[in-house]
Amino acid sequence: GLSEADLQTPPDFPLDDVAKEAVLAAGGTRTPIAMNCSGKHSAMLATCVLNGWDTATYLDPAHPLQVAIAETFAELTGEEIEVSATDGCGAPLLSTSLVGLARAFAAIATATDGPEARIAAAIRTHPELVSGSRRDERTLLTAMPGSIGKAGAESCYAVALADGRAFALKTDDGAARARPVLMAAALARSGVDREDGVDGEAVRRTGEAVLLGGGKPVGEIRATF
Repeated sequence: GLSEADLQTPPDFPLDDVAKEAVLAAGGTRTPIAMNCSGKHSAMLATCVLNGWDTATYLDPAHPLQVAIAETFAELTGEEIEVSATDGCGAPLLSTSLVGLARAFAAIATATDGPEARIAAAIRTHPELVSGSRRDERTLLTAMPGSIGKAGAESCYAVALADGRAFALKTDDGAARARPVLMAAALARSGVDREDGVDGEAVRRTGEAVLLGGGKPVGEIRATF
């Protein structure tokens, strides 16, 4: 019973360059539903409707929805939330360590029942709905059967394998171009790209970051750890 008007995401163009160019070519403008966090906000609104909670204030940190999210977040990460801020999409932003983030993804990836198992199954069935149909995250998840993962703002990235091994990365300067390079290197260092059933070439390809000069390759970004 809700509409796009109920989304409190700031209007934006699609994150995907091809989709953005299509919107511009058609004379389109920024919309709340095209903002890359609109799916998360839609889930928040759906949760409010199911529980009979107010939808107009769903981003308020004191709202029952946000209280429930914070409690679940702390439970999955195994850490207390030390800092709460505001994300670019307007939602509360909760702190954790990289170890906590990896722990949360491992818990979801290894769950055999409950909400965590349903989330993992959804990601494995529709990896394109995690990030987009043309992004490196989809390629990586498709290349490693049973894995789950999600990239975040400021070059944050977490991936967990079906057996519970998990990787969480964050570059200090927030440069997004380093994100897939580091993850591919971490997976390769752990030998994941050489395991049975894994498309190692596809995993390594997600970590290729060619630098262009005048439209021609002049270098590349490499992980040094």
